Amino acid sequence: MVPASAHPELPVLADSVRLADDGVHLLDRRVFPFQRTWVLARTPDEVAEAIRDMVTQSSGPYFAVLWGMVLAARGTGGTDPATARRALERAGERFIATRPTNDQPRRAVAKVLAAVDEALDAGDTEVAAAAERGARAADTDYRRRSTDMGTAAAALFGDRARVLTHCFGDLYLVGLVRALLRRGADVSFVCTETRPYLQGARLTAETLAEMGVPTTLVTDGMPAALLRAGEIDAVVTASDRVTMDGHVINKVGTLGLAVAARAFDVPFHALCHAPDPDAATGADVPIEYRDGDEVLHALGARTASDRVTGRYPAFDVTDPEFVTTIATDRGTFAPHQVHRYWAAARARAS
Repeated sequence: MVPASAHPELPVLADSVRLADDGVHLLDRRVFPFQRTWVLARTPDEVAEAIRDMVTQSSGPYFAVLWGMVLAARGTGGTDPATARRALERAGERFIATRPTNDQPRRAVAKVLAAVDEALDAGDTEVAAAAERGARAADTDYRRRSTDMGTAAAALFGDRARVLTHCFGDLYLVGLVRALLRRGADVSFVCTETRPYLQGARLTAETLAEMGVPTTLVTDGMPAALLRAGEIDAVVTASDRVTMDGHVINKVGTLGLAVAARAFDVPFHALCHAPDPDAATGADVPIEYRDGDEVLHALGARTASDRVTGRYPAFDVTDPEFVTTIATDRGTFAPHQVHRYWAAARARAS
């Protein structure tokens, strides 16, 4: 039985990875919205496999890793704390390797390990309980940061906006739209299909429509024409990672949108909680290449003959000169100033 939503006020996909006694339940985004099928991952390895197989994506892997770490901690019962801690670290390495371009799985692992370390330092040897406390705190923190980021990004828009977006921004996008709607803004969205998984068509468009926002779907080849015709006021995407010098790494196709937006004097805004302090520039971010066979299919049907091969870089790197603003949970930054995020964070902590 799938656990009840902890956030029924949010769109379906904003709470689609849930922890239960029998494992981690993941709403299968590969078939949503036509089917609402939940995949049960009973072990950390099954969670990792679900992430690799795109059962969940966007913000989904972050939550899947949190709850997968809890499963890993539950599996250490009966071992001494030091052995349990090492087992958790190994599980974390497997999770991070599932989607190497996005830095959120790494952050999720770090949150849980930090909670376990804090407990062990205090003499608390209940590793599983500590891991779950850490995961639940990290879940709350991620949602809060998404809300704060959305509020910051909403300030970039006037009372009326036609927004083009690409792929599925998940809680990033939800946070922005909720902030705009709270303000009473008249906002509409144009979504790219986002081949080959059609996340824009199936996930973004459905979520926006669920939130009551007028939504139009276009193919991936149409946005430049819309930008040229003056039909778009801004391009907004999430990001899988932002580097300290303002490079934006996101679903492949983002670069083309940003270049076209620049050509037709339309702002391009990227959403991220925070830049990655360990990535100085775009060259420091590994780009995941998925099986080229995925490009040759759509919704389970082959779209090219067997005489054709496919190539699938899952992400691209958008250079800072094509980025207008990077919106974070601590406000907005010009791309060449995004490194100041961490200076501002240190100042607030002191």
